[in-house]
Amino acid sequence: MSGAKGTIAATGIAGRNPVIYSDFPDPDIIRVNDVYYMASTTMFLMPGCDILRSFDLIHWEFVAHAYDELESTAAERLEEPGRNAYGCGMWAPSLRYHDGTFSIVFTANDTQKTYVLEAADPAGPWSKRVIEGFYHDNSVLYDDDGRVYIVYGNMQLHLTELEPDLSRPKPGGLNRVIAQDDPESDLGYEGSHIYKHGGRYYVWTCHYRRGHRKTEVCLMSDALDGRFVSREILDDDLGFHGLGDAQGGMVDTPDGQWYAFMMHDRGAVGRVPTIMPMRFGKDGFPVLGINGKVPFEIHTPTNDAERCYEPLNGDDDFLYDSNADGEVSSGMLKPFWQFNHNPHRDAWSVTDQPGSLLLRGGTVTQSFSHAWNTLTQRTVGPRCMAEVAVDASMLKTGDFAGLAAVQGYYRFIAVTKASDGVFRVSVQGKPRTDESIWGDGDYDSPATEYDAAELRGSSVVLKAIYDFTDKKDKVAFEYLDPASPIPCWTRLGGIHPLYYTLDYFIGCRIGLFLLPTEECGGSAAFSAFRFFGPEATPELL
Repeated sequence: MSGAKGTIAATGIAGRNPVIYSDFPDPDIIRVNDVYYMASTTMFLMPGCDILRSFDLIHWEFVAHAYDELESTAAERLEEPGRNAYGCGMWAPSLRYHDGTFSIVFTANDTQKTYVLEAADPAGPWSKRVIEGFYHDNSVLYDDDGRVYIVYGNMQLHLTELEPDLSRPKPGGLNRVIAQDDPESDLGYEGSHIYKHGGRYYVWTCHYRRGHRKTEVCLMSDALDGRFVSREILDDDLGFHGLGDAQGGMVDTPDGQWYAFMMHDRGAVGRVPTIMPMRFGKDGFPVLGINGKVPFEIHTPTNDAERCYEPLNGDDDFLYDSNADGEVSSGMLKPFWQFNHNPHRDAWSVTDQPGSLLLRGGTVTQSFSHAWNTLTQRTVGPRCMAEVAVDASMLKTGDFAGLAAVQGYYRFIAVTKASDGVFRVSVQGKPRTDESIWGDGDYDSPATEYDAAELRGSSVVLKAIYDFTDKKDKVAFEYLDPASPIPCWTRLGGIHPLYYTLDYFIGCRIGLFLLPTEECGGSAAFSAFRFFGPEATPELL
């Protein structure tokens, strides 16, 4: 599902903000003919760099992931204790289309590189190369005279001319600071987007004034080497707990209308895209929303009002056709799936046991955060639910195989094999020990068990109910024992809080995992995965 329910209006489509009630942070949106494309941050999740498509700015569907893996480092493979890419990886893409080529420029904080992805078709294939230099939260401008520029930075915004092929800064080219935010700001200017319209240059950027929520600022100039004048153009939280809507830009429609896009901080579900009408004022500055506010109801034009969109979340029976090598790669899975870090190919399969995702224990770890091959998809607000059947008959003693709320302070329900051979279902999690937004950065400690129950056999069906209603940010777990005389759903472990913290820097995800805590060699088979959207998910009371 794309989050916003759309209805056909007299002039196009009517929808509701957020247009995608799910974690698609740092969106950059462009239009090519009558199609809109969005690129979004995916950090340490693989395959990465999600490319979405829309014909109305309200409904969205996957087109591709632009890469299967970013690099192959020990951190990105989770191969060494204490080494990981949490909070790092791919950040803030700049999506552009120029001379028949789609390009995406972004940085990765773990590798300290700036990457360029390029393709003739957004569905791929995409090539990858590295730009000389590091350009935090960048945005690229192809100017009318054939010259290319990149704006980037935090607190201090830089503008640098690049070689036409984006490979490096152009010798002798423009290289200047265009803005300096207040050093006392809680967060200085960042997340910039640069455009040229009507002969003027626009740089959109977000920041936090001290003690205030995130807002959007626009810098405007008549020339790239001239003075940029700034104005705050959006200060709104959509009535949602003072959490700001910012870090976006603008896009036009085929008939000449303009819309702004932003991302709204939405608690544990993550950072969600919003769309709003905009126009240019008499002085040239953008005027956003309705009376300066983001409207809940929005209307957009479209030439394809009857189009059906593929869902952004979904079920999976794990039945896949293999490639010529007899394999199914991570990029061949349904597009809503992404692995936590680089997957280890010999430790997962959907072909060895058709109809099941088979996870094998490849490394012993005490921490869920270091379990290999955790397969994830986004949660959806205001509520969603996931179910999966688990065959644990091939577990080793100390293995945990289950269904998780993936975040810094994770929670999960799992089936485990005890030393006496008995199978139990257990609810566990990482307690919150640091109240700051930064989290505690502890990825190595074992989880705390909250509750457990004995199973009659080695199979179980697990359920997770995620509730983000009005920032409730809770999860509860249930299980069904098929071997019970009267199988029924049983709540286990109570209701647990969820948090958005900057150590992971992603919204809460649904996760399927195998955690070997004593020995390698075990395996678990996951089947009949089912996703339920808000209409089919109960509120947690």
